[in-house]
Amino acid sequence: MTAYFDPNACDLDAFKALTQQSLKPGDVPLAAAIEKNAPIYDVAGLQDYLTDPALRSVLMAEWARGLREGSGIIVLKGAYADTAPIDAATAIYNDVIASEKLANGGGADHFAAAGNNDRIWNSLQKLCLHDPAAFASYFGNVAIDAVCEAWLGPNYQMTAQVNLVRPGGGAQMAHRDYHLGFQTAETSAGYPAHVHDLSPVLTLQGAVAHSDMPVESGPTKLLPFSQAYRAGYAAWRRDDFRAYFEESYIQLPLSKGDALFFSPALFHGAGANTSKDVQRMANLLQVSSAFGRAMESIDRVAMCKALYPVIAGVGLSPAQQRAAIAACAEGYSFPTNLDLDPPVGGLAPQTQAALFHAALDARWSAQTFSDALDAQTARQRA
Repeated sequence: MTAYFDPNACDLDAFKALTQQSLKPGDVPLAAAIEKNAPIYDVAGLQDYLTDPALRSVLMAEWARGLREGSGIIVLKGAYADTAPIDAATAIYNDVIASEKLANGGGADHFAAAGNNDRIWNSLQKLCLHDPAAFASYFGNVAIDAVCEAWLGPNYQMTAQVNLVRPGGGAQMAHRDYHLGFQTAETSAGYPAHVHDLSPVLTLQGAVAHSDMPVESGPTKLLPFSQAYRAGYAAWRRDDFRAYFEESYIQLPLSKGDALFFSPALFHGAGANTSKDVQRMANLLQVSSAFGRAMESIDRVAMCKALYPVIAGVGLSPAQQRAAIAACAEGYSFPTNLDLDPPVGGLAPQTQAALFHAALDARWSAQTFSDALDAQTARQRA
């Protein structure tokens, strides 16, 4: 083990041997099937595991092992058994795309020229402020909540960006993701090896399919087991590693309402949309640990104020309510101003999410909750 990873010392043969493993049914006993080394989980058949706390822990342990030591991929078939929340969100996102194009002409996304594709940054907040009831139904998803908690633990921070790729939209080159994957090669090389080990456990990458995605529409290209290559943040820019990726990647067709999750350390890249008529839309979920820094700045105060008056009337179960609130409110106490916001009665001050739950339990009015939220925010930021 060396203190730093040298890109020139990365071993392609070792990388090949690692990624040529086969995922076995015994590795993922709760999966309904394995396709191209990707475990496929039938959400409809996992309801007991998603609702019973003891069984939920078993399922989450399997998912955590799979993301770290397995193929690095989880597919949730039928994550949305009822796709009405998907359709409602899609209509809102299409309106946002149109209004943002009118306002600024649109812009390029990560991998295509302006006009070919459409990107909505911070689709999380935009959905919540446009239609908080639609947000509650969309993010009140217990399967997605369980995947996020399995990898990141409680109090994770949800962010999201919509990507709409039209026919002719280009492919990405192989890469790793946030954090170290979004640094230059020189900056990444300056972090010691143990920080490279830490980066993948601070983020979870996911995508919710808002349309059917046959392979010709370009669903994400994935290289199973590549997340386990320790020096991958140093290696992914090398031409020989990228060439091997192009020879070896897999793609999985998705249906509307499916969700795909993978380790941010997995070598991956969006595929080219070679279809004639498929408008490939996905909501890309980038979920951060409470202990990390999310990529986008989110106005969670405004989101909480929008969501609170409607969440009780959407018809969500308690578990779905918790999932929706987790996607909206800040669940971690820090950073804060400890002079004004001390840890009274415990080790940490009350979180925004805890205040939200307490207000719901006490049936506060929207104005009372808004005032309490403003007071909490003032204590934290003063």
